[in-house]
Amino acid sequence: MTDHDVFDLGDVTLQSGETLRAAKLAYKTYGRLNAQGDNVVVMPTFYTGTHGRNEGFFGAGRAIDPARHFIVSINLFGNGISSSPSNTPAPQDGPRFPKVTFFDNVACQHRLLTERLGVRKIALVTGWSMAGCQSYQWGAQYPEMVKAILPFCGSAKTSPHNFVFLEGVKAALQADAAWNGGDYTAPPEVGLKAFGRVYAGWAYSQTFYREGLFKRLGFETVEDFLRDWEQDHLGWDANDLLAKLWTWQKGDISANALYDGDFAAALGAIKARTIVIPCTQDLYFPPEDNRLEVAQMPRAELRAYDSPWGHCAASPGNDPGFTAHLDRAIGELLAD
Repeated sequence: MTDHDVFDLGDVTLQSGETLRAAKLAYKTYGRLNAQGDNVVVMPTFYTGTHGRNEGFFGAGRAIDPARHFIVSINLFGNGISSSPSNTPAPQDGPRFPKVTFFDNVACQHRLLTERLGVRKIALVTGWSMAGCQSYQWGAQYPEMVKAILPFCGSAKTSPHNFVFLEGVKAALQADAAWNGGDYTAPPEVGLKAFGRVYAGWAYSQTFYREGLFKRLGFETVEDFLRDWEQDHLGWDANDLLAKLWTWQKGDISANALYDGDFAAALGAIKARTIVIPCTQDLYFPPEDNRLEVAQMPRAELRAYDSPWGHCAASPGNDPGFTAHLDRAIGELLAD
């Protein structure tokens, strides 16, 4: 992809103590920063997401509109556009790519906003899935800078059940002999296909499959649908998938020197007005986890949305009702 800008971070010391050499953060902006500097909307990317796919969450006439807002869409480390196993030279290429946390990602995003873009205040941080996790992270990591957050289908801390789900897709990928510990000479296609098949069972709800909603996406049978998931994952670098997966598994807004593992303290420190939107039929970011989080946040509320599309209710175009629900909440936060 070439429709983006790159911020050269230099060598970045990570939470692990490792140094990510010549780190690069890819991003794209939409709209303009206003004179008051109070119209900034930060949108990190999600798992297998890019700045381009974030474009489905805003637009002319939407709650987030480039005509009114300065939108900064930032690519997650490991997504193949920002620094990733697939685009980092030796000796940090492939499986040797350093382990990067959400804390590391947001610290670098903060540098982009303040050092290059001149941003001092953020009106809203929002996003789907791993981007929702980063929204929480922003609220806890820079509480004085962020006015509002709206995580949807995400969490402030990756639950044990979510961790186990990710272990399953990881094991399916690594079972391919071609994986070779990450030093593959050709893409581990059998493993990538297995990864896609396993993931498809979690991305949508039981109701989605029982009612045959995959037919609305143009597939006649479940097998046709699964083959499409296989093909989609063949387009990803295996080490990139696992780098992001590690980041996801380690998600915890309190796992840093600011809060020293005190999750309640981290939640309580979020000053931003917060609306959390889970999907009631999301199999790995269930509303029960969000309900526990919101109860410990001073200015937060839960607005669950019921949909058989499960986690993928948030994917643009799947469920128009979810899009309307999301836009209403975003509009409320930005108008506050």
